[in-house]
Amino acid sequence: MPVHAPPTGSAAFRGAPSPSRRRGLAATLAATLAATLLAFVPSGPAHADPIEGGGDLGPNVIVFDPSTPDIQGRLDEVFKQQESAQFGSGRYQFLFKPGTYNGLNAQLGFYTSVSGLGLSPDDVSINGDVTVDAGWFNGNATQNFWRSAENLSLNPVNGTNRWAVSQAAPFRRMHVKGGLNLAPDGYGWASGGYIADSKIDGSVGPYSQQQWYTRDSQVGGWQNAVWNMTFSGVEGAPAQSFPDPPYTTLETTPTSREKPFLHLDGDAYKVFVPEKRTNARGVTWDSGAPAGSSIDLDQFYVVKPGATAQTINAALDQGLNLLFTPGVYHVDETIEVNRADTVVLGLGLATIIPDNGVTAMKVADVDGVKLAGFLIDAGPVNSETLLEVGPEGSSADHSANPTTVQDVFIRIGGAGPGKATTSMVVNSDDTIIDHTWVWRADHGDGVGWETNRADFGVRVNGDDVLATGLFVEHFNKYDVEWYGERGRTIFFQNEKAYDAPNQAAIQNGDTKGYAAYRVDDSVEQHEGWGMGSYCYYNVDPTIQQHNGFQAPVKPGVRFHHLLVVSLGGQGQYERVINDTGGPTSGTSTVPSVVVQFP
Repeated sequence: MPVHAPPTGSAAFRGAPSPSRRRGLAATLAATLAATLLAFVPSGPAHADPIEGGGDLGPNVIVFDPSTPDIQGRLDEVFKQQESAQFGSGRYQFLFKPGTYNGLNAQLGFYTSVSGLGLSPDDVSINGDVTVDAGWFNGNATQNFWRSAENLSLNPVNGTNRWAVSQAAPFRRMHVKGGLNLAPDGYGWASGGYIADSKIDGSVGPYSQQQWYTRDSQVGGWQNAVWNMTFSGVEGAPAQSFPDPPYTTLETTPTSREKPFLHLDGDAYKVFVPEKRTNARGVTWDSGAPAGSSIDLDQFYVVKPGATAQTINAALDQGLNLLFTPGVYHVDETIEVNRADTVVLGLGLATIIPDNGVTAMKVADVDGVKLAGFLIDAGPVNSETLLEVGPEGSSADHSANPTTVQDVFIRIGGAGPGKATTSMVVNSDDTIIDHTWVWRADHGDGVGWETNRADFGVRVNGDDVLATGLFVEHFNKYDVEWYGERGRTIFFQNEKAYDAPNQAAIQNGDTKGYAAYRVDDSVEQHEGWGMGSYCYYNVDPTIQQHNGFQAPVKPGVRFHHLLVVSLGGQGQYERVINDTGGPTSGTSTVPSVVVQFP
């Protein structure tokens, strides 16, 4: 656009202007000219080429159809690599196109996910098994973490499928046309686990499983319980009978929305986003197409290893969703999710590592964000937080369309040095935390009382937050702190930090130790069901932990079915909640329980 001086006959230019007036006019004209020219100069990233959505899913997403040759060989090849690679960098996602597959046994190692690409689990039928066992660890399944099975139907070869897992190993949207065994071969120890939106035609046999949570599913029977078996919205669940046997059974789940999943529409990949359910019971898919909507893959930035935080944020700013393909991603600035209804979905336990002490991901105080299926691994420089849902002071009402955090796992140490003051902070009201394992590592590399220092696990400031399947372990101080009103937790599993060097290291003022789950004294309403805390102070077995739970004594604060356990007598609890409940004692790992509080 050309710039013109005012016409010489205009009133402003009649007569001889003073020197100061001439300087002012010259400056004004120069500024106008500069601003006009800048309007036509590209301003950097905002005018860069747009980021394309869609594309291929990369080399570590392995897709099968019924005609694919040697499927078993490919499954075995990945399992051999991943079976014992607990802290390795390999990440894999197997995807099965709709159809029937015969004679398969998909053994799953670490960071391996297997999923069907139909809209219903029954669209992919495997005459065979999806197996997790513990041969790599001498029959001990307590470290079978970070793997998943989703959206498949199974006809187990011997009538029962084995799924011997512990934390961070979801079994979602599965149809087992037979039984399900949750214990390893030989019935060694196991410490799981989580099932949702699944149908098991036969019985579920936990056997040696210490605890389990099943949500919005259907089972043909449930054979036994060890310490804590919790059900919400499960058809066929055993009747409530805690503590003998220790079954906690809720008829429905107050609010739920199933995890988004990848599926095929013809030859096109899409991501299906299920609708929210209220007072849910049973599976979403047994009576036809599930309720929800699909998003085309070209509406996703398909994130591949090597992608930078800057590119990821540019894609989000452009309005794209995120699909992380299997891999490990270092980010040197926070991933900022600011748009309502954004989907951030990981495949194959995609892992995000924050560098230089940044927060890995922050979500704005907006409606309906879906975070699902990825791992955040703390970096060696301390991060104040690793995941923030809503900024401090969030207050918007999201009850009609809550943000969900599903199969999002957080780890501090284990794979190498890592530190974080507080791992997950939830500020947004109405958030649903549906299955998380937030873990300060007790084994692996970069592990020690100060080496992988992490004082707090999960802090909830938002109101009306619901946690379904909350696993939080080993933090130096409080594992969970709850400040928001009307919070609810259905199933909680915790172990206190093993590696406390002595009593003084965990002293909390006049109190011995920090509770695993603390509700702030300011809270008027809170409720929890099926909640357990365990101690194993193996560095100093004389440590005393005053209690597992701490809460204000008010009419609106209620707990149902609490337990604390000393594992082998390595440290002891004096009480269960506040000053209520008997102490643990001896080496027999017999829980101390409180059925109702107050």
